[in-house]
Order: sequence, then structure tokens, then C-alpha cells
Amino acid sequence: MPPAPRLTRNAALAWAAPAAALLIAVQSIAFAGTPALAASRPAPGARAAAGPNVAAALQGLRRSGAITPSAYQQYAAVYNAAQRAAYFVLILALVVMILSGLAIWKPVQLQELAALMGGYEGARLLHFFAMSLVVFIVVVHVVMVALVPRTFPTMITGRLRRSS
Repeated sequence: MPPAPRLTRNAALAWAAPAAALLIAVQSIAFAGTPALAASRPAPGARAAAGPNVAAALQGLRRSGAITPSAYQQYAAVYNAAQRAAYFVLILALVVMILSGLAIWKPVQLQELAALMGGYEGARLLHFFAMSLVVFIVVVHVVMVALVPRTFPTMITGRLRRSS
């Protein structure tokens, strides 16, 4: 068994991106009802058709009280099917990266987790492909911003720009 890899500065900084994504998600949920963000949201009655699985999942969350009806309507109205699929895959890839990263980092202590991924080498491959998927999604986002630069301020501020 090879010795466990040492924690380097790069490995310590690897947690920065998932931590930032988690912080953004928590802030989005916490500040969902603030008036300052209301200008960037669609009208309360507006709602795009969601796919059956996403709609069913959101209905379940709505019934449980995890999200309010207005949050459900805003989610369904703002993101199209391709965006919802991309963000779902991104979240799934991040979870796979974290789990496979733990299996790579502590293969002896987390040998059950590593075994689920086909051992140490399987965890490395899974980690590589999940990271490649995340990089691909980031590259697509950067290309889309380059193609439609007027969307960049909205991404930074979180508010729609009003055209005069």
C-alpha cells in the first residue's frame, strides 16, 4: 500500500471552490425573500414548464415546507431545462469529487468508501473524470459570457439591468 499523500498548500486550497459554492447556495436561500433582490426575479405568476422529475422533486420540497411556493415558481421560471441539467450535473460532480477526494486522501481510514469506487485507482479515475466535467462546465460558462457579454454584470451583481 502506498503511503498516504501529504496535505500540501494546493490540496488545502482545493476546498476553496466547494466552500465558496456552498456559501453562495446558503446566501441564496437565506436572502431569497429580501426586497433588494426582488427586481431580478420574474413576476410571481410567471412559471416555465419544468421536466416531470424536477417538477415532482420541487413539489415534494414545496409540500415539506423546504421551499416556498414563490421560490418554486421563480426557480421554474428562471432556469430552462439545459440550465437545470447542467447545475444538477455540476452538483453531482462536486459530490463525487469530494467523496473520491476523501477516498484518495485517506485510503486506509476510508477503505470502505474507496472500495465502493473500485479501490484507490478507481477513486482516482472517478475524481479525474468528475473534475474534468466541472472544468468543462466552467469553460462552457466562460464561452457563453464571451458570446453574450451583457450577461456578465448580472452574474456579478445578481440583478437584472434595466434597458432604457
